[in-house]
Amino acid sequence: MKEIKNLGLTLAVCALCCQSAVADDKSKSDMAKQLANPVAALISLPIQLNYDRGFQYTSGNDSSKWTLNVQPVIPISFNDDWNVISRTIVPVIRTENIPLASGINGGIGDIVQSVFFSPKAPTDSGWIWGAGPVFLIPSGSDVSADTWGAGPTAVALKQDGALTYGALANHIWSTGGDVDISNTFVQPFLTYTTPTALSFSVTTEATYNWKASNGNEWTVPLFMVVTQVDKIGDQLISYGAGVKYYAESPDGGPQGWGLRFVFTMLFPK
Repeated sequence: MKEIKNLGLTLAVCALCCQSAVADDKSKSDMAKQLANPVAALISLPIQLNYDRGFQYTSGNDSSKWTLNVQPVIPISFNDDWNVISRTIVPVIRTENIPLASGINGGIGDIVQSVFFSPKAPTDSGWIWGAGPVFLIPSGSDVSADTWGAGPTAVALKQDGALTYGALANHIWSTGGDVDISNTFVQPFLTYTTPTALSFSVTTEATYNWKASNGNEWTVPLFMVVTQVDKIGDQLISYGAGVKYYAESPDGGPQGWGLRFVFTMLFPK
């Protein structure tokens, strides 16, 4: 009889552990889906490392560029119906031989600050959206364009089961400084998230330069990235890596294959 009681207790503990593991996986999966939503009410600190190469047509290995993007996302509850989401991109740049034979240079690049006003509830058809202003803030470093800019930004997406799909776009005009800027940025994205919080993302981050003088205005990198939401102690994190390929780039721009590494700290309310 004692053995039966012990067996029953063991099975009950195992069942509770299994339920806890399933609930934990669901929580991580929910976080992964929120992370795929650019206007989710989730405080996060993404850190993204990008590697690009081949900036010289004559020799693809003459130059390279590392860009570490620190991208804090801070949502603020505006009222019962609306959120305001601040998304900041602070690039830390290291270049080698850009321009050719110039050695190693680097510094903090120009900062892009976006502010989205987003309804807390999706539309009747399930779409989530946000819109607002975007600002270009010069850092004044050796890799800065020393130009202020501003314009509109918007995002629209839908989350259907494991899928998240949509697009983010902005346009920045220069408002003063050394360089005349008029750039359109378009980022369509598709993410599939598994029940174990593993996400597969396909996206492009295309930029059209309306002021280009050489007739080659598009920069179009294609990305495939895999990320996993997990925990370090009690801290929720997301980590992953992927590849990029430049389908189109201007003269002197990056060519061929590149890399992307992602690490994000999540702070759910």
